[in-house]
Amino acid sequence: MGEKRLWWRDGVIYQIYPRSFADSNEDGIGDLTGVLDHLDYLEDLGVDAIWLSPIYPSPDVDFGYDVANYTAIDPKFGTMEDFDRLLGKAHQHGIRIVLDLVLNHTSNQHPWFKESASSQANPRRNWYIWHDPNPKGGPPNNWQSVFGGPAWEFDPATGQYYYHMFYKEQPDLNWRNPEVRKEMLDVFRFWLERGVDGFRLDVFNLYFKHPEMPDNPPKLGLRGFDRQRHVYDQDQPEMMPLLAEIRALLDSYPERYAIGETFEGFDNPQRAAQYCGGGKLHAAFSFEFTRSRWRAANFLGAIQRWENVLPEDAWPNYVLNNHDVVRSATRFGKGESDDRLKVAAALLLTQRGTPYLYYGEEIGMRDIQVRHSEIQDPVGKRFWPFYKGRDGCRSPMQWDGSRNAGFSLTAPWLPVHPDYPSRNVAAQRSDPDSLFHFYRQLIRLREEVPVLRQGMTVPLTSDPRAVLAYLKQAGDQTALVALNFSGRALAVHLSPRLAQTRWKLLLSNRRAEPAQVADLRLPLEPYEACILLQE
Repeated sequence: MGEKRLWWRDGVIYQIYPRSFADSNEDGIGDLTGVLDHLDYLEDLGVDAIWLSPIYPSPDVDFGYDVANYTAIDPKFGTMEDFDRLLGKAHQHGIRIVLDLVLNHTSNQHPWFKESASSQANPRRNWYIWHDPNPKGGPPNNWQSVFGGPAWEFDPATGQYYYHMFYKEQPDLNWRNPEVRKEMLDVFRFWLERGVDGFRLDVFNLYFKHPEMPDNPPKLGLRGFDRQRHVYDQDQPEMMPLLAEIRALLDSYPERYAIGETFEGFDNPQRAAQYCGGGKLHAAFSFEFTRSRWRAANFLGAIQRWENVLPEDAWPNYVLNNHDVVRSATRFGKGESDDRLKVAAALLLTQRGTPYLYYGEEIGMRDIQVRHSEIQDPVGKRFWPFYKGRDGCRSPMQWDGSRNAGFSLTAPWLPVHPDYPSRNVAAQRSDPDSLFHFYRQLIRLREEVPVLRQGMTVPLTSDPRAVLAYLKQAGDQTALVALNFSGRALAVHLSPRLAQTRWKLLLSNRRAEPAQVADLRLPLEPYEACILLQE
C-alpha cells in the first residue's frame, strides 16, 4: 500500500455524455464550456478523471460514434481552444481527461471514405474493407450488422460492397493496411501531445477481421446477428501486437492510460481479460454489474468471475451505468426511493479496481420515458416498439429545480425527467442524507482508507439472496463491508474471531454508531450499507 498513487488505478472516473451535461450557449445541446463551468462540482464530488464521450465532428447518425475528423472538435461542442481551456482548468482542479476514441470505423462523411468510395483506383480505396460480390451475386459473405441486416453495402458507382459492423453510414476501417495503422497511431499522438491523459477505446476488438472473410458459423438466436458465432469478424490474433504497440506509445508519456470496450463483452469476462495487463491495455471493461439482477449472489459472482480471469498484472474495474444501458436507478430503484442505490454505490466503491460513474448516477437519475415522436437514437427508431433505444439514459443532467433542470434555458435535445424539481444536484447538496452525499462520502473514504480500493474481496455471505458481506485486507488494514439487499432487517453471521474483533464504523446509511454483535451476528437494518475498519 506504499505504492505511488496512480490516478487511473486508485481514483474514480466519471463519464460525461457531453450533449447532456450542461449547455453554456443555450442551443439545447451540452458543450465543453458547460463541462468547464461545473469542474468545481466534479472536484467537490471527488472524482479523479472525466471520460468524455465523442466530441469530434460527426453527422450524428450514431451521435458522435460516427467520426468525420479525429483531430478536431465538433462546433456544437465548441472549439479546439475551448477544449484546451477545459483540459488546462481540469488539470488545475486535479482532474484528468479521458477521450473516447472510435477507431474501428468512421463516418461515411469522413474525407477518407469519400476518397475511398470515389473509385477502385483511388489511393485510399484500401483504407476501408471493399469486396466484390460473391460469384452468385449478393454480399461477399454472411456477416451481419449488429444494427440489423447484412454488414455489406453495395456501391453501384464502383461495383463493390463495403463492410460496416454498425450502420451503413459507419464503414469499418481496414486496420490491415499499414497506412491506416500509422494514421490511427498518429491520432493517439495528436491528443497525447495536447496533454490528454487517457483513452477509452470503442469496440476495439473489432479492428481486425479475418483476411479471407469466410462465413460465420450458425448458432441459435432470435435475429440475424444473433444467429451467428462471430469467429471471423472480431477478436482476431492481430490485435495482440497492435495493443503492444499502443501500450508502448502510451508508456512513452507519463501516467497515460487506455481502457477498452470489448464488443460482445457484456457477459464474457474472459474476452475482456485477455486484452489487458502488461504489454496490452491497462484495463478492459467488465460490464456484468450492468446485467446483474438485484440479488447479492449475482454481484458476488460477477466480482469473483472477473477476478478469476484477470491476469495478475491487470487491474479490475466496475461500472453500474453508461451511455448504452438502462440506468441502475431505473433497474434497481423502487419509485423515488434511493435506498437500494446507496447499497449499490457502496458495493461499487468498495471493490479492488477502478470504479466508473456515469453523470447523474450520484443523484439517482432515472431513465426518461420517450414517446415515438421524441426518439433521437436511430437504433430506437429502427427497432421500435421492441427496443426503444438508448435515449432513456441520456437525458439532460438535473442541476436544479429551475426551467429544464438548469441544463439550458432552451428546450433541450432530449426531454428532462419530470422528477427534476425534487431530484437535482442543488436539492441533494443541501440534504446531508441524500444519495449525492453518500457517493461523496464513499469516494472520500475510498481515498482515505486504501484497503477499500486495494484489498481483495473475501466473501462472508450467509444469505446469497439478500446479504453480501466481505472482508478486505491489504497491508495492515482489514475492513468489513456488509450490504443488505433486502427491505427487512437481517444479520451477517461472523466467525468467533471476527465477532470478537474491535471494529470502527467508517460509514453507514442507517446508523451513526456500530451495531453490537450478539450471538456471532452483526445486525443490519433494511437496505443498510455498513463499512467497518478493524481497530
